[in-house]
Amino acid sequence: MKISLVLATLGRDVEVADFLKSLVYQTYRDFELIIIDQNQDGKIDKIVEQYKSSLVMQHIKVNFTGNARARDFGIGFAQGRIVAFPDDDCAYDKDVLKKVTAEFKKRPNLSILVAGSYDFSSSRFSIGVNSDSAQYFSRFNMMGVEFTHFFNRKRIEAKDFHLDHDFGIGSKYSGGEGFELLYRLLRAGNIAFYTPEIKIYHPDKDHYKLGTGRMLMYSTGVGAYIRKFANQQDVFMLYYIVRKMFVAPLLKMLLAMLFLNPKKLAYSFYNLVGIWRGFLAYES
Repeated sequence: MKISLVLATLGRDVEVADFLKSLVYQTYRDFELIIIDQNQDGKIDKIVEQYKSSLVMQHIKVNFTGNARARDFGIGFAQGRIVAFPDDDCAYDKDVLKKVTAEFKKRPNLSILVAGSYDFSSSRFSIGVNSDSAQYFSRFNMMGVEFTHFFNRKRIEAKDFHLDHDFGIGSKYSGGEGFELLYRLLRAGNIAFYTPEIKIYHPDKDHYKLGTGRMLMYSTGVGAYIRKFANQQDVFMLYYIVRKMFVAPLLKMLLAMLFLNPKKLAYSFYNLVGIWRGFLAYES
């Protein structure tokens, strides 16, 4: 069961080296790495050269930017049955790919497998939606974040397996590209399973102590993908409008006020502002 890892990268080098190093130590070896390099200055050339003899990989340089567009472009080079989109600042536990293939073999009807996101710790979760319990999930409780998703192309219609270029860093609406794809595939009837036993490491950046700018930027993508499916008269979006655009952010703001936490209050406020900004601005 061959795995294709499509790595879109721009502006990072040390983090890319750390990810490649984590691949060298993978206990499962039937995989390929496809690097879609958006740097114009040869930033990672020496790093790629260093690992060329240790990994099966393609280093493809492009003259465009945009995370979703780069990942989508990389799909065209993928030879594997399983495809994933690791971030250029994440790292894999040594048994990630071994456990991924084991889960897909164990669950032959599975289209999407989701790993846990950990803050370079074996016990503390990082960004995305995580849980201590393994579970099947639907579009009402979508799990993970884009770099923790693994897709079984044998179970997914080829016409559905693409990213919307309007979403993600470097695009019209920052963020949201992973959940836009996940929601669309779940709506089409694909089966998804989450397990925290598969550990992918990523720094925890979804935290109010890091400031509000990141939250404002990424939450616009959330609002935009809600609007995209609402425009398609998807009635299930009513649930997300109520939850994401009213209840959750207002509840978080209320709790922040009760506990006299002004930074968390500002963080939750900008989450609300960003979602509404993306919702109102969205154009297909």
